Amino acid sequence: MIISKVGRLPMTERVTVTLPGGVVREIDRLERNRSKFVLDAVRRELERRRREELHRSLRSAHSEGQQLAEAGFDEWVRSLPEEDVTSLVDLTAGKPVRWVPGEGWIEVSE
Repeated sequence: MIISKVGRLPMTERVTVTLPGGVVREIDRLERNRSKFVLDAVRRELERRRREELHRSLRSAHSEGQQLAEAGFDEWVRSLPEEDVTSLVDLTAGKPVRWVPGEGWIEVSE
C-alpha cells in the first residue's frame, strides 16, 4: 500500500500478474478475494526475504562489526561520550561473544 502525501490516504496500484490456470483455480477454491490472497502471499514472501537477508547479513562480517571485534567492546565503550555510555550501553546486559571468521559471532564463556 502506498500512502499519498496529500491527506495521507491509502492508495493502491493495479498490477497485472499472469498465473497458470490451475493456480488461479486453487486460489479461488480457498479465497473469494484473489487480490487479498495475492497481497497476503506477497507480504509473507517479502517478510521471509527480509529475514533471510538479515540472517545472511549476520553471517557475514560488516566492516563496523569487524572493527568492533578487533578493537574490543571495552575499548569501543571507552571511546563513547559519557552520556552515550549511560544511555546506550547496559554493561550488565547481553552475552559475551567473539567474531570467528567464516562462522560469525559465537557465544563464549567468560
